[in-house]
Amino acid sequence: MTRTEIVDAVALQIGVTDKTALIIVKTVLETIRATLETGEQVKISGFGNFSVRSKVPRRGRNPKTGEEIEITARTVLTFKPSNILRNRVMVGTSN
Repeated sequence: MTRTEIVDAVALQIGVTDKTALIIVKTVLETIRATLETGEQVKISGFGNFSVRSKVPRRGRNPKTGEEIEITARTVLTFKPSNILRNRVMVGTSN
């Protein structure tokens, strides 16, 4: 699903114009982005949690050559779905 499809769904669901729905969707996404940039978690009840984690440097291995390499420290974005979302998706995909 694309952002345009989300905007169309929001417009249809709440009965607003596409322009208004686009503003709503952009505002929600921008708020999530800005919150994550500050290092805070975004918790959406019934959906899941977005968070930013720091990963420490570690030793790794090049799968082609088997050579040991140093994997540098980095920041990653994580999403953990809620049990409600996980269960609904699993039921929906089991058909």
